[in-house]
Amino acid sequence: MKRKLNIVANVASIVALWSLTTLPLQAADQATRFNAAPGSKMRIEGSSLVHDWQAESSLIIGFLEVGPNFPTEPAQAVTPGKIDVRGEAAVMVRSLQSVEKSGAKYSDKMDDKMYEMLKSASFPRIVFSIKELVLKEAPKDKDSPYVFDSKGDLSVAGVTNTISFPVKVSLMPDKKVKIVASVPLKMSQFKIPPESILFVKTADDVTIKFEWMLRPGKTTTGTK
Repeated sequence: MKRKLNIVANVASIVALWSLTTLPLQAADQATRFNAAPGSKMRIEGSSLVHDWQAESSLIIGFLEVGPNFPTEPAQAVTPGKIDVRGEAAVMVRSLQSVEKSGAKYSDKMDDKMYEMLKSASFPRIVFSIKELVLKEAPKDKDSPYVFDSKGDLSVAGVTNTISFPVKVSLMPDKKVKIVASVPLKMSQFKIPPESILFVKTADDVTIKFEWMLRPGKTTTGTK
């Protein structure tokens, strides 16, 4: 009889522990999904001994899934802190084109060299997989963006690095979301020789600037 009571007590303890450990998952069950929308753009900026250079893509694909603590309406009141998140933003390497500062087309030869440098045949996409999103600052007024710290894995030319950078998130009247950031990087982080872009010595430092447009998708069953 005593043994049976011990078994019942153990089962009850396991059930109680299971209930506690599943609470965070249940809280994150309702995830809001956003899918990439037209109107996005990414720009890579660098410099060389000859002149500055830049390349642009007008297509960022991917998705973003966020928990209930992510703002979905303009000027929505939210509490700063960590956001449940999962997502991926990607740019096809061969969608990048070299441009003048004005945005006019620069050089097909530079494009071909850039695709070679980025190993587009083997790694056709530049991919950022977001792992963390922390709301640092709520908007000061209805026209200001939400300010987040983000962290994730950036894969370029077969090399992946974990990077962190701030992003600004604006909630648009048409329910779309615009995410804007400027990210300083080094080509050497991704084992890219600095002289490989313009056939002349280029600086190791580059900056990636992007505006990622997203629109509401179907609600999913979790962000993990």
